Amino acid sequence: MYEKILIANDGSDGAAKALAVAIKMAHRPKVKLDMVCVEEMPYAPATIDEVVEERLEENHRFEKVIEHARLQARAAHVKFETHVVAGHAVPSIIEFIERGGFDLLVIGYMGHSAIYNRLIGSTTDRLVELAPCHVLVVK
Repeated sequence: MYEKILIANDGSDGAAKALAVAIKMAHRPKVKLDMVCVEEMPYAPATIDEVVEERLEENHRFEKVIEHARLQARAAHVKFETHVVAGHAVPSIIEFIERGGFDLLVIGYMGHSAIYNRLIGSTTDRLVELAPCHVLVVK
């Protein structure tokens, strides 16, 4: 049914559950699995140093996320590509889906930014609303 699956992974417990489901779905022949991690850029950085510091922290965090995902995929005999993009989660993921022609986005129900989500709105909600493909939300 789905041939190009994208898992959006922010390193949260919800994303880990979504990754496990995406890996299971990728066992079918001719299914391509990709994972994208978005390095969140500060909304209002005070200095260039703040931007650099936050990018270094995100890079370090995503190195662990990517390595863990690769180990899981390897154990399940699933090949997949990983991508790290800089920006804000929703527009970056939407753009990645459009450029890659994905037909399914797999995401976790709750990610890292739970406090922000309660104030502004859930990243998951916005992705479900805006994604140009089917979205599977894993709880």
